Amino acid sequence: MTASKRNTAYIVAIATALVFVTFFTLGATTQFILHQIDSRQSQRPEVFWEAWELLEQEFYGSIPSAQERTYGAIRGALAVLDDPYTILLEPQTGEVERNRLTGAYGGIGVDLWRNSDGAVVLSPFPASPAETAGVRTGDVLLEIDGLPVDTRTLDDIRVQLRGPAGSTVTATLSRPPTPPFQLVIARAEILLPSVTYRTLDRDPAIGYLHITTFTERTPRETEQALQSLLDSQVEQLVLDLRGNGGGLIQPAVSVAGLFLDGGVVMHEVQREGQQTLHASDGGLAADLPLLVLVDRSTASAAEIVAGALQARQRGPLIGQPTYGKGSVQRVYTLSDGSALHVTAAIWLLPGQEPIADSGLTPDIPVVQEDTLLDTALERAIDYFQTGE
Repeated sequence: MTASKRNTAYIVAIATALVFVTFFTLGATTQFILHQIDSRQSQRPEVFWEAWELLEQEFYGSIPSAQERTYGAIRGALAVLDDPYTILLEPQTGEVERNRLTGAYGGIGVDLWRNSDGAVVLSPFPASPAETAGVRTGDVLLEIDGLPVDTRTLDDIRVQLRGPAGSTVTATLSRPPTPPFQLVIARAEILLPSVTYRTLDRDPAIGYLHITTFTERTPRETEQALQSLLDSQVEQLVLDLRGNGGGLIQPAVSVAGLFLDGGVVMHEVQREGQQTLHASDGGLAADLPLLVLVDRSTASAAEIVAGALQARQRGPLIGQPTYGKGSVQRVYTLSDGSALHVTAAIWLLPGQEPIADSGLTPDIPVVQEDTLLDTALERAIDYFQTGE
């Protein structure tokens, strides 16, 4: 297929999805929207509606709901783009993602999972509203505000437990042998820290900083952690980006700048052209000897940071090759709370090299051994102490 034909196919697919979404929008504006569509009969792709009319007449089975058809049409259009990172997240999952990237949410402060029986098990965060109200680790959640949770997804349950700080939610819990009981829990702002840090027991002169994701709060959290480590008189620093799947680009660039003294962090190539993102001069930890830990789960924005530090010869990478994601997604919140991720750019390393599909190659390869010791971290300590 030629580029021209492929672009035409993409446009038709996206237009089809948009017409489909509009046609099946729920709520008070439905009649107005239908009228608008009827007035543009000549503009819609008739073959699409012919197919759906035949399905509605002939299909042996259940016809999906209007909402399911809407999401299905969008996903069908996105599939034509053949890009695994341009995706649609439905409202519940989109809300969870927005909370994660913001770094805070209004809620009761619990972790939750399903046990082998399919029951929803809770574990309250320390000093959280849930713990204060009496929730214990191992309690089984039965209902939220009188509605059973047994058929809901975990993301849906998380959304239902969240809400404005100061509002309340009634949780029905099971704690055998105690009969089921209710707790009224007042929501509060729950912070999701993305940074942990400490000095290392084996060598207190080495500071350890682990960033799990890049949220709006991460630059400030990283700066505070670095200042605390500097106050502790650390002389060297290990930055751990293992398991960091990415997050927001601008916070990642800001964090990289804390370890650099100005200069290029990355180049972003968009349809409109290329822009270069720089670090600020005089990063807080620009003079500290640095090692960076990476693994196969180090991806996206985390690779931007690791790649910039490696390319600028700021500190060697230790561990395993990274994930290999060199594209940039913009996230748009749709009117129903869904989130549309759109690949809008690719990023290049400071020297204009694209990141390979195989990821960033560590300067010091380390495979985690079958031991309780953290092999990569131990190797980093040895490197600082021996210089090799």
